[in-house]
Amino acid sequence: MGLNYISLQKAIVALENGINIYYTKKEQDTEVDEMEIIQSGIIQNFEVCYEISWKLMKKKLEENIGRTEVDGVSRKELFRIAAQNKLIDDIEKWFVFHEARNMTSHDYDGIKAQEVLGIAIEFLPYAKKLMERLEANDSN
Repeated sequence: MGLNYISLQKAIVALENGINIYYTKKEQDTEVDEMEIIQSGIIQNFEVCYEISWKLMKKKLEENIGRTEVDGVSRKELFRIAAQNKLIDDIEKWFVFHEARNMTSHDYDGIKAQEVLGIAIEFLPYAKKLMERLEANDSN
């Protein structure tokens, strides 16, 4: 059957573009206000990309192993099941991404924003790998 991954593809591209702009502007000694706006955009793109990632992960698992095995499980348990089914490798990293996403839903100061920014940048290759595995799983 196969799921539609367009939203995840777009979210990955948006996150990657934001990260690329961030590094370009950082090298150019861009003003603090502009850097903060770029950082906020990256964090927002991370939020969207993370949310789409785990939701597609869940849908793929429901498709492959059954809805009853996946419905109602915690996010951490979902990541464990995803690892067992070879959608992700490093579940500890996905726990970190989940915690960072939770941080973004609360007020956070500049220090937490910097922490989430770093995690958002780390997330990109994991999102790309998930995308590859979801698509590969469809072709099997």
